[in-house]
Amino acid sequence: MSNTLLTTPLNITSVPEVLALYQVTSRGRSGLARSPEEIDQSYVRDFLERASTDGIALGARSQDGSLCGEIHAVRMTPFQFRHVLTGLTVAVHPAWQGKGVGSLLFSAAIERARSLLPPVTRIELIAREGNADAIRLYQRLGFVCEGRFTKRVRLSNGELEDDIPMALLL
Repeated sequence: MSNTLLTTPLNITSVPEVLALYQVTSRGRSGLARSPEEIDQSYVRDFLERASTDGIALGARSQDGSLCGEIHAVRMTPFQFRHVLTGLTVAVHPAWQGKGVGSLLFSAAIERARSLLPPVTRIELIAREGNADAIRLYQRLGFVCEGRFTKRVRLSNGELEDDIPMALLL
């Protein structure tokens, strides 16, 4: 189904639709690191502004133009880390999960990262260990697990879960 989708750059004019996407996605099966109460216009504006000017901010749109997914990452700010995109976050609308949207977004983001100047040579993300589907996707795309942050994530039921840092070298 991803062949019917189009990826487009996003910026601060995209705040309302990205906010709506994050609100619904945060309530879904895979969820996001932030709860719906932690996702507001200011949060979305901040990451879109930074990612669209010093990183990557892309959306996946269906044929009718609606936003069904978003991916963003930013350059690290110290000079010695400017080759690294970090804070990578991807959100796919629950109705579009399992339909190739995430793969499409990652492919477009990786392609875009390869064209950035100064060159990007590393893309980082962190995945919650319980999000096995996402970890499998990241590994299929070439991301490698680089360790484990033990009991870093407190789930809504109070249980603790590990975070898995992953990276893709370009």
